[in-house]
Amino acid sequence: MKISPAHSARPAAAFTMVEIAICLAIIGIALVGIIGVLPRGMNTQRDVREETILNQDVATLIPILSRGLRGDDDLTNYIYAITNYWVLYNADGSMAGSNTCGYTYASSSPMSLNPSYYSSYTPSPILLTNGANIIGLLSTPEYVANIANSFPAVPVVTYNAGNYQVYSNHIVAYVRALSGLASEKPPQDNSLMVNDAFTYRMLVVNAPVAMDTNSYDAAYNQQLWKNQHELRLSFFYPVQPNGSVGPNQLTFRTTVAGTLLPTFVNNTLPNLYFYQPESFGLNTNL
Repeated sequence: MKISPAHSARPAAAFTMVEIAICLAIIGIALVGIIGVLPRGMNTQRDVREETILNQDVATLIPILSRGLRGDDDLTNYIYAITNYWVLYNADGSMAGSNTCGYTYASSSPMSLNPSYYSSYTPSPILLTNGANIIGLLSTPEYVANIANSFPAVPVVTYNAGNYQVYSNHIVAYVRALSGLASEKPPQDNSLMVNDAFTYRMLVVNAPVAMDTNSYDAAYNQQLWKNQHELRLSFFYPVQPNGSVGPNQLTFRTTVAGTLLPTFVNNTLPNLYFYQPESFGLNTNL
């Protein structure tokens, strides 16, 4: 009987070192792409969240400002400082001086308008302890006349509108977002949570609507710009832990009809202003 020779064993299948190296290179390239996209996606998510918060905040702030509301004391929990960077211009447009006025919950340095008229008065402190003070400061007109022995100090259309000095005001508010996570809102007293909340700076401009006061209907145009203003809110965000402001900016604007009237603070200085949408003032030389 013939015996068949034993079959030789077949070699086991396996990847070569070259194939493994190629696979690792492909995986590495894919991981690099994923890692590169992940931070961008997270940044996009953060930007969308911040824009959503700002849209919600502006939907609250614009109605409060444009209606001259004075009872929203909840704003004291979010707007913790206001600064007015003002410049004083002469009638010919040259700069006569500049300074800043700061307002917080505990201290303030209000502007002394019409010093010759108010020489016998001491400026009253305007503290951010109620909604009326906050709204009154945020509604400060872009241009305010500085006329000696004139009362009250009223908004004007431009810094060289007459033979008098004019203050050009730039109002900046320091704000912790009104919207956002409920855990960041009052009565939260954890300093870490409060300091980590989304914070921004808001430039508020109450500018008269430009009109041609030299045309045949000059009287009508003067009446119109006295009773129509552009309210512009520009948001600069986010505020970093070191106090610097990030590169993002968003601006909202609307037109407000009605007069913008000064209001006394303890019967001394008319430093606060409020829109009166139900009131339309008469024409003046200002």
